[in-house]
Amino acid sequence: MAFITVFSTQCATAATTAGNIKKNTYHNKTVAKNSASSSLAKSAAKPASVTTGKASSHRSVNSRSSEEVMVAATRFIGRSATSPSTPLHSTTPVTVISGTALAETGQSNVMQALAQLSPAITSPAVPGIGGNAFTQTMQLRGLSADQTLILINGHRRHIGANFNANAGPNWGTEPADIGLIPMSAIDHVEVITEGATALYGQDALAGAVNIVLKSDRHGGSVNFKNSGFYGGDGQSIDGTANMAFALGHRGGYLDLAAQIVHQLPAFRNGDYKNTSRYPNDMYYALPDGSTDPRSNRSRDVQRSNGLPKKTTETLSANMSVPITDRINVYSTSTYGHRNVSVGQAYRSAADDLTVTALWPNGMQPYYLMEQNDLEVDNGFKGHNLGFAWDTYVNYGKDMQSYDLKDTDNASYGTASQTRFHTGSATSSELTAGFKASRNINVGFLPKPVGLEFGAEYRRDTFGLGAGEYASYAAGDVPILTGPDAGKTAAPGAATHAGNPAYVAGKYTRDVFDGHVNLDFYVTPKWEWTFGGRTVAYHNYPVVSTGSVGTRYNFNKRWAIRANINTGFRPPTLGQTYYYYNSPQATYSTLSLPNNSGAAQGLGAGKLKGEYSRSYTIGIDATPLDDWHVTGNLYYIAINDRLASTTTLGGNFVAQTLAAYGMGNATYASYYTNPVNTNTWGGDLSTDYTLKTKLYGAFRFAFSVNFSDNEVRSFNKTPSVLQSNGLSSYNAYAIAELIHSSPKNRETLSVNWTKGKWSVSVEEMRYGSSVFIAAPNLPTSLWTDIQPSFITNLEVGYKITPKWRVAVGADNLGNKYPSRVKAAAAASNNNLFKYPTSSPYGYFGGMYYVNTSLNF
Repeated sequence: MAFITVFSTQCATAATTAGNIKKNTYHNKTVAKNSASSSLAKSAAKPASVTTGKASSHRSVNSRSSEEVMVAATRFIGRSATSPSTPLHSTTPVTVISGTALAETGQSNVMQALAQLSPAITSPAVPGIGGNAFTQTMQLRGLSADQTLILINGHRRHIGANFNANAGPNWGTEPADIGLIPMSAIDHVEVITEGATALYGQDALAGAVNIVLKSDRHGGSVNFKNSGFYGGDGQSIDGTANMAFALGHRGGYLDLAAQIVHQLPAFRNGDYKNTSRYPNDMYYALPDGSTDPRSNRSRDVQRSNGLPKKTTETLSANMSVPITDRINVYSTSTYGHRNVSVGQAYRSAADDLTVTALWPNGMQPYYLMEQNDLEVDNGFKGHNLGFAWDTYVNYGKDMQSYDLKDTDNASYGTASQTRFHTGSATSSELTAGFKASRNINVGFLPKPVGLEFGAEYRRDTFGLGAGEYASYAAGDVPILTGPDAGKTAAPGAATHAGNPAYVAGKYTRDVFDGHVNLDFYVTPKWEWTFGGRTVAYHNYPVVSTGSVGTRYNFNKRWAIRANINTGFRPPTLGQTYYYYNSPQATYSTLSLPNNSGAAQGLGAGKLKGEYSRSYTIGIDATPLDDWHVTGNLYYIAINDRLASTTTLGGNFVAQTLAAYGMGNATYASYYTNPVNTNTWGGDLSTDYTLKTKLYGAFRFAFSVNFSDNEVRSFNKTPSVLQSNGLSSYNAYAIAELIHSSPKNRETLSVNWTKGKWSVSVEEMRYGSSVFIAAPNLPTSLWTDIQPSFITNLEVGYKITPKWRVAVGADNLGNKYPSRVKAAAAASNNNLFKYPTSSPYGYFGGMYYVNTSLNF
C-alpha cells in the first residue's frame, strides 16, 4: 500500500536507485542496431519514475526488453507529444502510483484505491442515495468531482452519463467514470495536483489524473479476491486478469485485461419510524381508532441507505505496432458493463403512494441501472523532421438505462404496474486532434527549448430518453385508503417518476481547442514553463487560459518551484439539460433543466462557465539517497461556481410550475452559478527506505493533505426570487458544497519485506466534515463527523516466485463514523443511522483474502 511522489531534476542523466525508483526525467529510448525500429514503439511507454508499490514482491513496472538501452544524452526537454503519460513538468507536482500499489489496497475500484493511497483524493465508499449510488466519484483537493480532468494514456476520457442530482459531496456533478477500467490493465496512475487547464485541458481546475495502461510484450497475471464486512454482509468477489503479447519483432505489443466484480449489498439503516404518526405509521389505524396489530412486526425494512448490489464487467486492449521505422499505429479500447440495484425510500402501508391492494405490507422500491460504456482511441505516432507527433481520433460513449421495480403509480390505483422503465441517459465525446513537440537549440540558453503544441476538435453530446408513459402519467385514480382517500394522488412511479416525453432529446456542443507550451532553462539550474490554451465553444465565448511555472535547483538534492495558473470549465451538457421528478403523496419535487421555461420563469438565466486562478509554491528534496520529501502550498479561487439551487417552494413556485405544465409539482431546483469560492491548502509527502542484512527492508512513508474551502462572495439572487422572498442558495447548500468532505487527510505507512514474507501497516486519519440528514434541519441538528483513525493491514507470502497469497483488513479496528443525532434521524423516518458521506464508509471493518499468479 505504498506510493511515492516523484521529483523533477534538471540533470541530463537519471541514475537508477534501489527498487527501480528513478528521478523524474524523460528520456528518448533506442534499442540495439538489430532492432532500431522498435525505438518508437517504446520511446515513451512509461515515465522514468514510477514506484513499484511494495518494494518486495513484484516485478518493476520499469522492466524493459533486454535489448533496450537508455540514451540519457537525448533527454527530451518539456513535453513529448508521443508520451502516453501526462507530460510531467519539472515545475509541476505529480504523484505516481503503480498498478501494483493499487491492487494491494484490497479495493476493487480504482477510485477508492486512489483515495486510500493519495491524501489529496477522497472517494466516499457510498457515493450517495438514489441515482448518486450508481457510479463512484472522487474529489481532488477538496473540490467538486467534475473539476478534475481524467486522462487515459494522456488523452481526455469522456464523461459519464450519470448526473448526480442528490445532495452530497458530488452534488450536481457529471464526472468521468474511471471505475470502468480494469485494475489489471493499469501500469500506473499520475495524480497532477496543479490546477492547470492551460497545460492539460478544460476541467483541470483542481488538477488531473492520468491513467497509463500497460504496454508489455510478454507476461500476464491472474488475481482472485474475496472480501466482506465484519458484519457478515457486503460480500464481494473480484477476478482480474491480463495478458501481454508481442506483435511482430520490432517492438509492437498488445495488452489485454479484464475484471469482473460482483458486490452484494450491505445496509446500516435505522428501524423505520414516522414520529409524527407512530404507532400508526406502518399501517393505518383500524376503524375504531386502535393500532393495527401488524404494526408490531419488524421495522428493519429500510434499504435506501447502503452499499448497492452491483455487478461490473470491464475489458481493455492497449496496442501499438510499428508500420515504418518512424511511425507507429496504436489503439486503446475500454468497455464496461454494469448492473446496479439501489434501494429507494421505503413506503409503508400507511403511505398515500402505496396501493395497499398491491402492497399490503408496504413496498421497498429498487432503482435499477444498466450501463454500457465504451471508448476507442486510435491514432498514429511518429518522429519526422525533428518533431515527435501524435494524431488521433477518440470516441467514447456512456449509455445508462433506468428501471424502477417493486413500486406503483398510485394514480392508477389497483391497475398500476409494479415495474417501470423510467428513461435513459447517454453522453458521448468525439475528439480528433494533433499534437507535436521538439527540442530547439537557440544558442543563448544553456539547454534546448522544449516546444509542444496541438489542436483538437470535440463534439460533446448528452441525451435523455423518455420513460414509458405509465412511469410519469396521471391515471386520475384518487388515493384509495387512509385519511387522504379521495384526494388526487401524485402521478408517476414512486419514488422516482419517469422522464416525460417533453424533456427527452439529444443535445450537442462543438469545441475547438488549441494550445502551446514552452519549457526552457535560463541557467543550468533555473527552469521556466509557459503554457497557453484557447478554446472556442459554439454556445460560449472564446476562452483563453495561461500557466507560468518555475523551478530552481540549488543542487541535486534540493529544489523549489512555483506556479500561477488560470483555468476554465464550462457547464456539462447534463448540467444544462438534466431533469428529475421525485413524487411525494400529493405533490412532486423537480430538478429542472436550466434552459427550460419553468427554470427561466424562476430566474435561472443562462449558465456560465467556471473561471479559476491558482497559485502553488513547493519544495522537492532528497536529503539522503533513500529519503524523499515534497511539499506544496496552494490557493485556488473559482468564480461562478456551478451548483444546484436549494429546493425552491411556496405559492409563487407552485404557480410558476403550473403555468409551464409541470403537473402538481410544488418544489423545484435548477443548476446555476450562485457563488464564488476560495480553497486554501497544502500537502506534504515523505518516504524513507531502510535496508538491513538480517531483518529485511523497511519503507516508512508519511503524507498529509489539507484543504479549506470557503465562499468568498455570493452572486446576485435573481430578482424574481427576491421579489417573492426566496433565496437561491442557503446555508444547507453552502455546507454541502464546502463541508461535506474532510478538510484534511494524513497517512502513515510501514512496509516490511524479507524473503517470501511481506507486511504492510497503514494508519489513515480523516479530518472532520459535515452531514445534513434533511435540508430543513437547523444547524444544531447537523452531524459533525469527527476525525477518525483507520488502520489497514496486509500480510503476504510468496508460495513460489510467481504465486503470492495475502490476507488483509481495511478498517482493522471496525471504526464507524459519528452517529447521526436522533432528532435528525427522525426527520427521515430513522433512515440515516450513520452519515452517508463518511469518507471511509459506515459499514465497519472489511476483510479480504487474495491470491495472484504472475507468468
